[in-house]
Amino acid sequence: MDQRYVWRKKNETYAEKNTLPTVKHGGGSVMLSWFAASGTGNLQRVEGTMDSVKYQEILGKNGMPTVMKLKLGRHWTFQQDNDPKHTSKSTKAWFQKKKWNILQWPSQSPDLNPIEYLWWDLKKAFAKRTPKNITELEAIAHEEWAKIPQGSCQKLVSGYASCLQQAITAKGCSTKY
Repeated sequence: MDQRYVWRKKNETYAEKNTLPTVKHGGGSVMLSWFAASGTGNLQRVEGTMDSVKYQEILGKNGMPTVMKLKLGRHWTFQQDNDPKHTSKSTKAWFQKKKWNILQWPSQSPDLNPIEYLWWDLKKAFAKRTPKNITELEAIAHEEWAKIPQGSCQKLVSGYASCLQQAITAKGCSTKY
């Protein structure tokens, strides 16, 4: 976990001159996860490089079981970022065929997905437990994911509108979120 400290004048914490822009690029991930206000859903290990076909397979395998586990009913919205595998023509067609409601996300937008907070909690748990290999990492991820309280998920979902409004007000610049 990388931490950096800087000195800023009072009340200028999130001023644009005091922040660094980010460049979106493909990273690596080993897990794909779900959550809703009702709690955490399935956690799926991603073997190898994920492309749009693999993404659709994972969604197909885990989507409806997670919707049922989280008791989302018929009217729910799926959120994802604008990764090319998420927005490919084949993935869009897959969503349309399955009749999933997808939250529209602007390109090059700030990373405001509330799941990032849950991933941060997992990263802290990994640092405390220091897995020695990918198998241990996966086991710890599943254990810690299952421990996340429903109240934490509810708080992230209920505060999401405020988070988005602050980002809009700040015109995409940094906010306290």
